Amino acid sequence: MPARVFGMAFGEDRRRLYEVVVCTADGQPVASDSGFLISGAAGPEALEWADTVIVPPTHGMDELLQGAPLPAHLHEALARIRPGTRLVSICTGSHVLAAAGLLDGRPATTHWVDALDFRRAFPRVKLDEDVLFVDDGDLLTSAGVAAGVDLCLHLVRRDHGSAVANLTARLCVVPPWRDGGQAQYIERPVPEPTLATTSEARAWALDRLEQPLTLAELADHAGMSVRTFTRRFRDEVGMTPVQWLTAQRLELARGLLETSDLPVDLVAHRAGFGSGNSLRQHMRAAFGISPIAYRRTFQAREPAAL
Repeated sequence: MPARVFGMAFGEDRRRLYEVVVCTADGQPVASDSGFLISGAAGPEALEWADTVIVPPTHGMDELLQGAPLPAHLHEALARIRPGTRLVSICTGSHVLAAAGLLDGRPATTHWVDALDFRRAFPRVKLDEDVLFVDDGDLLTSAGVAAGVDLCLHLVRRDHGSAVANLTARLCVVPPWRDGGQAQYIERPVPEPTLATTSEARAWALDRLEQPLTLAELADHAGMSVRTFTRRFRDEVGMTPVQWLTAQRLELARGLLETSDLPVDLVAHRAGFGSGNSLRQHMRAAFGISPIAYRRTFQAREPAAL
């Protein structure tokens, strides 16, 4: 899956933007649980020059959640990774990074089914099982396998801008961005089918992000009380309505900064932040960067449409 996503990321000259190499920890083929062998094109020596190392999910190392150490050959392979290399795990690949001590003191996620055991086995990790993925700079982790697609597209977006990431998503026939977090997939009692949902209110809000929407307006549009709407919204999306609105407005603002020359104040107005100062505060809190610096970074690297 990472090979497909990164392999479909092209520059303006139709040049592939990533070189993807599959390697195994000991240079030997790996047996999959689907009945076929995976033969890597390289052994662990590839880890010595990789800029990004992605650890895939595994169902064959459940003992790590019981406190067992990493197998020696895997520990030796990970030791080959250069300092400063970007580390990524997909789904239960986070168990490998955690067992190696690479997640200690860092925010991370994993599949929600394993969250309780993960917390017990790796108490030093700041686990958040409600999100699809966690970006902590040089260390990124995703929830389930499908969330790995979200994370890979996020990396493409971070490296080369939204235009490239959106085209990559279209070529892979997947959405470029999914709302909410892993919380919407966690097993919970199923609501009665006659109960209303918040989906129409969300769609209604997306068409009016530039307006000062209130929680009462959203609830009224959904035909619910504010209390019921807030509870139902969090159950369905995995975050509060205010958090969701802010996230949607930030995505709209990022797109405008990447694809237009609109002044920051006008970008802020169109994205519903009211003022350039408010947009700056939210972008610094969410991404650690100002709107001007963000535009300079991504417009300088954004290719023309293919």
